[in-house]
Amino acid sequence: QVQLVESGGDSVQAGGSPRLFCTVSGFIFRLYCMGWFRQAPGKEREEIAVIDADFTRYRDSLKGRFAIFKDYTKEILYLSMTNLKPEDTAMYYCAASREYCSSGHFTYWGQGTQVTVSS
Repeated sequence: QVQLVESGGDSVQAGGSPRLFCTVSGFIFRLYCMGWFRQAPGKEREEIAVIDADFTRYRDSLKGRFAIFKDYTKEILYLSMTNLKPEDTAMYYCAASREYCSSGHFTYWGQGTQVTVSS
């Protein structure tokens, strides 16, 4: 019943600044910790950013280029990305956690949206 659907992924040129979207249903959006993750081929899934109420956490290596935003009115989770690089190529996922914001506690996941950055 819980559904998370990512969108906005596309093939972009290096330096592009697209925005990803995650629409949700089946749970009370404002009560859940939300996060963006990504997984590149041959690499483990990594946390990009997490947001819960007024709490925000970013992966150190991505801080400054990526920004997470939770729109409580539209119930949409956003990921703003700037100055994309080829190494940013990955499948991007949004996720939700009911109880904790730590990476290991995200239970609900979207299907992912592919971001491919070409040089």
